[in-house]
Amino acid sequence: MKHARVACYGAVHDAIEQKGQLKLADGRLVNYDDVVWLPPIHVRTMFVLGLNYADHASEISFNAPEEPLVFLKGPNAVVGHNAYTRRPKDATHMHYECELAVVIGRTARNVSRSDAYEYIAGYTIANDYTIRDYLENYYRPNLRVKNRDTLTPIGPWFVDAADISDPMNLTLRTYVNGELTQDGSTKDMVFDIPYLIEYLSSFMTLSPGDVILTGTPKGTVHVYEGDEVVTEIEGIGALKSTIVGDDAFARI
Repeated sequence: MKHARVACYGAVHDAIEQKGQLKLADGRLVNYDDVVWLPPIHVRTMFVLGLNYADHASEISFNAPEEPLVFLKGPNAVVGHNAYTRRPKDATHMHYECELAVVIGRTARNVSRSDAYEYIAGYTIANDYTIRDYLENYYRPNLRVKNRDTLTPIGPWFVDAADISDPMNLTLRTYVNGELTQDGSTKDMVFDIPYLIEYLSSFMTLSPGDVILTGTPKGTVHVYEGDEVVTEIEGIGALKSTIVGDDAFARI
C-alpha cells in the first residue's frame, strides 16, 4: 500500500492511494493537485551513504569505499513532493541524487544480515541534492553540503515493505525538464541493504522512523534555477522538485 501525508482543508491528513486519488483517513477523496504534499513519514535520524554505487564513485573520480561512508542529515533538510529546493547564488556545482530510502520499523540492535529485512517498515524516494562547492574533502561531507534547508525532498509515497518484493533490484531514474539523465538499478549498490542495517546496528541502536539513504548511481548532472527534477524508483513512485534561487526564499 502507498501512504502519504498531505495538507488540505486547513489540516494535515494521513492518506493512501486509491484509484488515482488520495483517500484521507476520514474517508474523503481528493485529487493529487488539490493538496500540499508533505514528507510521507516523520523523519528521525537520517543516515546517508556516500559513494555506494561504484559507477557513481568513478563518475566523480573516486574509488568505491571499502567500508560504508556514512554521515547524518538533519530533519531541517527534508521537504515533500512538489516542493522548491533552493540553489544559492554562489553555487556552481549542484546536482541531484536519486536514492532509495529505507525506513526502519522496529528497534534494531546487533541485527544480522539474514534478519535485516524484518526491521524495515517500508521505502520511499529521496533526492539528496549536493552542492559540491562546499565539500571539504572525501572523508568529510560537511554540514554546508548535505544539511541545507530544502536540500532533501522525499516522497511522495511511503510504500510498505511487503509490497516491494526485491528492493535490491529496482530501477532508479531521474528526469531534468523531461529529459532522462540518470538510469540505474539498486542491484549495483556496493553495500546492500542488509549489510547496511547489520553495519549500523552493530555499534548503535536504530529506531522506528530512522531512514537510510542508500546512495545514487551514475548520471548526476548539474541543475539550475527553473529546472524541474523528477526522481523515480520502480514500484514506489515519482518525486518532483523545482530548483529556485535566493529570491524565492527572500535571500539577497
